[in-house]
Amino acid sequence: MSIFPTNPGPPRGSEPYSPPASPPPPPAPPSAPPPGAPAYYAAPPQYYPPPPPAAPESSGLGWKLGVLFGIVVVLIGANVYWYMQLDKVKKELTAANDTAQSRIDKLEEATSVNTQSNRRTVEQLREQLERARRQANAAAGEAKDEALKKVDETRTALEAAQAQAKQELSSDISRVRDAADSKISEVGTQVTAVKGDVASTRTELEKTVADLKRATGEIDGHSVLIATNGKELAALQALGERNYVQFTITKSKQSQKVADVSIRLERADPKKNRYSIELTADDKTTEKKDRGVNEPLQFMTSKAKQPYELVVNDVKKDTIVGYLSIPKVLNTRN
Repeated sequence: MSIFPTNPGPPRGSEPYSPPASPPPPPAPPSAPPPGAPAYYAAPPQYYPPPPPAAPESSGLGWKLGVLFGIVVVLIGANVYWYMQLDKVKKELTAANDTAQSRIDKLEEATSVNTQSNRRTVEQLREQLERARRQANAAAGEAKDEALKKVDETRTALEAAQAQAKQELSSDISRVRDAADSKISEVGTQVTAVKGDVASTRTELEKTVADLKRATGEIDGHSVLIATNGKELAALQALGERNYVQFTITKSKQSQKVADVSIRLERADPKKNRYSIELTADDKTTEKKDRGVNEPLQFMTSKAKQPYELVVNDVKKDTIVGYLSIPKVLNTRN
């Protein structure tokens, strides 16, 4: 590859290039020396005219002009394209404006029609309202007269009812007064009878309490009152010194809860009126063996400073019946 630039063609728009004319051929050398010349004579050198100068190179101007011409063509094409696009957008905008203007015209027409319709409706409603007002005023006048008439009738009826009620009230008061006097007399008689019953009951209670048996407590050594039947138990409850809980315990493998203690019957002998139980209080279980009827069993708990008392009044086959006596005052838990 040659490092010299090739000779570009002639630039566009110039005259066509024609090669220079060939130089005339040089004269032929003489074949012999001229007459009178020495033998060693040599022919003089031939002269050749210099070749014509080569056409000047364009130094790259031709291809630059080609590139510039291509750019110009591209710009012209782009301008034509954008002009066509702009013309298309202009036509679309014109069509959109026409459509919008048509819709606006239709909306204005519809709005005008609706406005006129609404105006007519408002006028009709105003006329109806005015007519209703006139009718209401007329009806109010009639209603006022009717109301006044009703008021007069009601006043007359009320006065008559008040007079009748006053008369009935006076009659009722007289009847109530008579009935009250009768009831008071009757109640006085009943109070007198109740007083007699209370006195009799008190006398009977005192007699029953006097008849209560006393037994010596096994803990404090003092004698305690015990009840042997329901009547005597009621007398003890009437005294209000202790609380009493009745129970019926049947022989079983499981203990039975009585107040805050548990009792399990182990053995019952109705012939000898003897029994044996297992007593649980404060999570401590003790055996009470071979105890008799109406024998008080005393035991202490952490809930009271006085002893609990358990009394069995009746021993049956596999069953005992009695009551548990609990002190009134119990210790409060912290």
